[in-house]
Amino acid sequence: MPDDHTAQMTRRQIWGEIALIFVVFFIQGAKPVPEVNEPYYIGKAIHYWNPGWIENDFFLDSADTHSVFYFTFGWLVLFLSPTALAWCGRLLTWGLLAWSWQRLSRAIVPRPWFSILTAALFVLLREWFHLAGEWVIGGVEAKGFAFVLLFLGLEALARNRWPRAWLLFGAAAAFHVLVGGWACVAAGIAWLWLGKDRPPLRSMLPAIVVGFLLSLPGLLPSLLLDWGASQETTRAAHDIYVFGRLAHHLAPWDLPSHVFALFALRFLGLFALWILLCRLTPAGDRERRFRAFIVGAMMIAGIGVLIAPLSWHDRPMAASLLRFYWFRLSDMCVPLGVSIGAASFITWRQKVVPITGMRWLIVAVCFATLHLANHARQRPLPMIAPADRLPSYPEWRMACDWIAESGNVPADAQFLTPRMAQTFKWYANRREVANWKEIPQDAESIVKWWRRINDIHASGSQLPEYYWQRSLAQQGAWRLRQLGEKYEADYVLTERTRPPLPLEIVYQNRRYVIYRLADTDEPESPP
Repeated sequence: MPDDHTAQMTRRQIWGEIALIFVVFFIQGAKPVPEVNEPYYIGKAIHYWNPGWIENDFFLDSADTHSVFYFTFGWLVLFLSPTALAWCGRLLTWGLLAWSWQRLSRAIVPRPWFSILTAALFVLLREWFHLAGEWVIGGVEAKGFAFVLLFLGLEALARNRWPRAWLLFGAAAAFHVLVGGWACVAAGIAWLWLGKDRPPLRSMLPAIVVGFLLSLPGLLPSLLLDWGASQETTRAAHDIYVFGRLAHHLAPWDLPSHVFALFALRFLGLFALWILLCRLTPAGDRERRFRAFIVGAMMIAGIGVLIAPLSWHDRPMAASLLRFYWFRLSDMCVPLGVSIGAASFITWRQKVVPITGMRWLIVAVCFATLHLANHARQRPLPMIAPADRLPSYPEWRMACDWIAESGNVPADAQFLTPRMAQTFKWYANRREVANWKEIPQDAESIVKWWRRINDIHASGSQLPEYYWQRSLAQQGAWRLRQLGEKYEADYVLTERTRPPLPLEIVYQNRRYVIYRLADTDEPESPP
């Protein structure tokens, strides 16, 4: 009877820890819908299950690379609105992440309730000490589910269950090929790093093969992105993707020098802290395997750094290599290593010098609590959704709602929209020619997207601060009409100007105006 009671208490404690970790993740990630990437991934998921939603849109019709995510999660759109779908996905992702985090943390630091502390430290460190903008707790998208499988795989690796780890990393790659793929590489480096303590390769080979097969639904679509494109198109697409659009993730040294210096110094400082914790804390077998994986992640990032000089000598080759997100895993693993390493250090100090261990525990709890308290204070306050980056959100929302609900805009109408208007489809449910956020994934579409963005929004100046037009209205009525004919756009949604453009106004509020491009009198001639 006592044994049964103890087992029941353990189960209650485990679920209590998971519930509290979920609260930590909720406080960290519960920003208003939509988050930065949610219009992108949820829009694709909706279109996957309901092709009639915004038909013939350039971005939505482009190649899909996260079909497993769309297939397993996107079907909920048949029953839920996009906002409800986002919240459902967030809660599901955070719940699964809390469960997998508790298992991973407890596998290495088997102390009651310490998994909550490690989770709180992780969200703090990941927010403030990243190098390339990687995140784990946030909106719903494919990599959230991939990180669940990565944490479970890392737990299996720590427990010396290598076959299970390979299977889980392969499944993670099915959801997000880079998250799972780099996890496999880091695990391979860890296996080599462990030397005589590693299991024989032949004992893992069947699991490696099955893990590879599990990864194919994510791997094959990614391998086919350049299929059929010419070498010139492929090179241009890689350059656009790495240096034109996603340098902050793929080539962070291209950021302003002071920004990159800050990111690099704080990330390297955190890595140095992890090394110090490793030196100060005795390691058992589980800790050694866990640390070896983090070494693998940092070696991957190191290769990314070594590629950097190539961008000044052979830019096309550098772009073709850097597009694989070399810093994604290290951005997650270093905060992970420090958060769990700090808990291991505190646990060890409590055994050796209880007073010192308690002091370090208080310090860690205070830092984690202050971080979460700051976020908890903000959550009830009215906030604009992170994806809404245009000025005057109320007026932007009113204009989009009018498009969706007035009945005056045909369902198949297409719009020219502001460059940063990444929530237009989310609110207006209409096609748009292009926006900055919605970069396609296949080579040919990337090049077409870049031409559209530059054609519509570039000013002609080569100075970075003046490269983009401040507003579509600056293009003038004749040019907007020309763009409308070129891209089959029926309307323009832009900021108001005085005097207004000589185009038919179908809607306006204090900040935004919608012009009809078709069936209007010919605007003024070009200057």
